[in-house]
Formats: sequence, structure tokens, C-alpha cells
Amino acid sequence: MQILRAVAALMVAWHHARNEAGLLADRGAGPALDPATLLPWWGGVDLFFVISGFVIVHAGARLAVRPGGRARFLAHRVARVVPLYWLVSLLYLALALARPDLLGAAAALVRDPLALVASFLFWPAARPDGTVQPLYGLGWTLNYEAFFYVLFAACLGLGRRGAVAWLCGILAGSVAVGALVPGLPVPLRFWSDPVVLEFAAGAGLALAWRAGFRPALPVRAALAVLGVLGLILAARVLAGLGEADGILRPLLVGGPAVLLVASALGPTRDAAQVARLPSPARGLVALGDASYALYLVHPFALRLVREGVLRLGLAPTLHPWGSMALMLAGGIAAALVVHRCVERPLTRALRRRLDPGAPQNRVRAASAPVPPGGRAD
Repeated sequence: MQILRAVAALMVAWHHARNEAGLLADRGAGPALDPATLLPWWGGVDLFFVISGFVIVHAGARLAVRPGGRARFLAHRVARVVPLYWLVSLLYLALALARPDLLGAAAALVRDPLALVASFLFWPAARPDGTVQPLYGLGWTLNYEAFFYVLFAACLGLGRRGAVAWLCGILAGSVAVGALVPGLPVPLRFWSDPVVLEFAAGAGLALAWRAGFRPALPVRAALAVLGVLGLILAARVLAGLGEADGILRPLLVGGPAVLLVASALGPTRDAAQVARLPSPARGLVALGDASYALYLVHPFALRLVREGVLRLGLAPTLHPWGSMALMLAGGIAAALVVHRCVERPLTRALRRRLDPGAPQNRVRAASAPVPPGGRAD
């Protein structure tokens, strides 16, 4: 599951690296890339949503039988998500104040205090140009994540199956309301997007895993192959359609993402077993631990490397693919440093403050088993 997290973050980073390479071409620093792609790289977000649905139900439902379970669950989520997101949002705010010409529509939020506050509180709000995005654009996914966390917290106490049943019912109901009722307020219209069904699919996989669903290795390999082929097919279909609006996204991209997550549902591995994995796999596990940092900080690293390549005149030599690889390497390096030096200490400190009695405040011992959802959760 950690490797899939790494893959999801790398897909999103590669998607944005392609955009940066396109900007290099627009500035006459190399040829343009073919717009056709092998995979819908932005579909890493959909993979994240399915993984999140699985992880939250697998790990979070254990708090249902503990005193103050809802508060502890939300405290853990706040400690995990808020510190790094607020830091990058503050950095983006500083850029918006210093160089609004660089940020376009996002910089206009500085003149809208309510929308600016909403950006930090994971509340969907429209920008002046009408797009429903926070100040730091990548935060739109976290607005969905926060919505899912609150719904799951509200369902705690009903048992794992009861919580998932109610959760899936609420998510399906919100999608139905969004499809049938026009003119909904912005938050309700945002939360009723069919993409929220991907959380429900991940939650269903968590129930299946808890019930003993452990596909054999050949079956898991087949599921992984089908998932990748599904994404390739989605890229071809969407190339003709232009955009994956409405129900098309969870069907064309979310479906293959569910197959990929299902392919990861084997037996758990303890730290000693992880240490015996081949080096590339161990590297991806480490990057999976840092996937949240990679998701949030890679745009800064990509643009910094892009400007370096441009100013040093390296773009014609590197060609777009070389420039993209260099950008991606910069993003990975930045994510690993930020995860180790910023994200982990902040998460640990805030969790200790919000939930001082939780055993999770301690760093897990090296021999502790690694849950399918990963150590960071």
C-alpha cells in the first residue's frame, strides 16, 4: 500500500512536470511534448482517494470502541494533514503578496478574506474566476479528504460495518442530490461530485480485507495488470472526450484505481520483512511514507528546477524528457527532506498536544508490523 502511495504521488508530480515542460516549450526552450499520454497521470489523485478510503476505515475504526473515539480520530487527522498544508499555503500566500503576477487567479484570493480563510479551513469556496479551489490549488483534494474524515467521524460508534454502510449511503446520497437538484450552494455542489464515490470504494475494500479477503499472488498480479490496462484505456477514451466530468471520472479512472488497491491487499509485512525487499521496492516504500510531502511540495521544486534549466540554457540539451526527469528528481529530493525534517516532527508534536494519552505518539518500534495503510496514518 505504501508503494501505491508513492506511485500515486509520482503520477501527480509527473503530470505537473509535463505542464512545466510545456511552459519551457512556450518560452522557446525546447520542442513541445505530444499532448497524448500513456496514462491519465492526474489519476494519481483518484488512487489517493481509494487508498484513503481503505486506510481510514482500516485504521480509524479501531477508535470506535475507545472513549472519545471521534475526538481522537479527528485529532489524529488534524495532526497528520494540517501542519504541512498550512505551511505550504502560507508560503503560497507570501508569494501571492510579493509577486501576484506569477500566480494569476490564485493571487486574487488575497483580496477576499472569507475565501482566504476558507482555504485554510478546508471549506470549498469559489475563486473570483469561478473555479472552486483554495489559495494553494492542490488543496482541492484535501477539501474532499476533510469532508470524508468528518463523515467517517460522525459514523463512528456504529461498528465498522455500520459505519461503512452509513458512510457509503451518505456519499451516494450526496451524489444523487447533486445530480437531481440544480443550483446547490458551492460547498454542497463540490461535495456532491461523483469523485467522492472513490472513498466509498476504498472503504468497501477495507471491509473485504478485514473479512479475510487475501487474494493469492497470481490474482493480485492480474488485478494490478487489469488496473494498469484500465488506466491506459482511460487515457485513450479521455483523449477523445477532453475531460472526465461527472460520473466518467470514478468509472474510467476510479475503477482501475480500485483494482490497483485490491492488488495490494495481501498479508501484512513487518519491518524485518520490508528490510528484505529489493532496494527499489524499499525506496518506493520510503517514498510512500513521504507521499504527502511529495504531493504538497513538488510544485515548488518543479518550478525551481524549471527556472534553473531555463536560465542555465540546458533545456535544448536535456530535451523535454530530460528536463522532466530532472524536475521530478528535484521534487522527490525536496519531499524526502521535508518529510524527515518538517512533516514528521510537526505531526508528532501536534498529535502529542492534541491527544497526549495516545500510544501512537511514540515512533513505532522497528519490529512493529506495518499496517496496510502505512506508517504515517
